[in-house]
Amino acid sequence: MLKGIDPLLSPELLKILCEMGHGDEVVLVDANFTGQTLGAGKPLVRLPGVDLARACAAVLSVLPLDDKVRQPVAFMKVCETADGYLSGLQRDLLAQFADSGAAQPAQCEALERFAFYARVKGAYAIVQTGEMQPYANFLFKKGVLGAPLAA
Repeated sequence: MLKGIDPLLSPELLKILCEMGHGDEVVLVDANFTGQTLGAGKPLVRLPGVDLARACAAVLSVLPLDDKVRQPVAFMKVCETADGYLSGLQRDLLAQFADSGAAQPAQCEALERFAFYARVKGAYAIVQTGEMQPYANFLFKKGVLGAPLAA
């Protein structure tokens, strides 16, 4: 155990998040997601019994989001719904991100299912939760931590 680190962040997951570079993406997905197939060749961490909101909170407690892109957060749009539609879980997560200061709703982009899959194929790693709510799939682009540039 480490002081100040969410105990949900296993040594394996912390190592993966630390290895990621600026612009790399990590995907947190529901229990039904095709993580093994889309994640072929990349790290896949399983968090059975953990809901997506809890997993996102843990990951975002240590992962800086990229502040140099307009939308460092993406999520899977619910199929066959009007633009702007959000499931209850998606609304709750966007509010959680805003409340924690991680990302405002305008920094979160809804992606059509197959466009989301395409982004996943380029991601660094996948974290598969035990979330049973469909369309509970989010992608986070890593930013940087550091001192301001010297003048």
